[in-house]
Amino acid sequence: MAAYSNCSILFAIIALLSFSSITTSRAARSLLQLPNLPQPTLPQLPNIPNLPQPTLPQLPNIPNLPAALPPMPSNVASLPTLPTAAPLPSLPTLPSVPKMTLPPMPSMPLPNMPAIPTMPTLSPPPSN
Repeated sequence: MAAYSNCSILFAIIALLSFSSITTSRAARSLLQLPNLPQPTLPQLPNIPNLPQPTLPQLPNIPNLPAALPPMPSNVASLPTLPTAAPLPSLPTLPSVPKMTLPPMPSMPLPNMPAIPTMPTLSPPPSN
């Protein structure tokens, strides 16, 4: 019984959607068949007067900076020196791996392949 009610609800929704699309397409067709109506005209906008341009204040001149910094005075404590890193230990040497060789291939004669038969070609009939 529940499956029947779900099926009927689904059928009702599909039927409503199909009828609504029919009326929508009919309304669109009737709008396309209307005669051309005059387009409304917009009134002219009033002219805007030219506004005065703002003037920027004059910026003060910045003195040129010296190209190099002056030497550090002698009364300033110098920075401590950084400790140097100990050299890294060398890596141990790895033992050499013996080279692998493949055994020789057995020398067997290859079987003779039979020749592929050719098909005769037919020439087209002569044209008149």
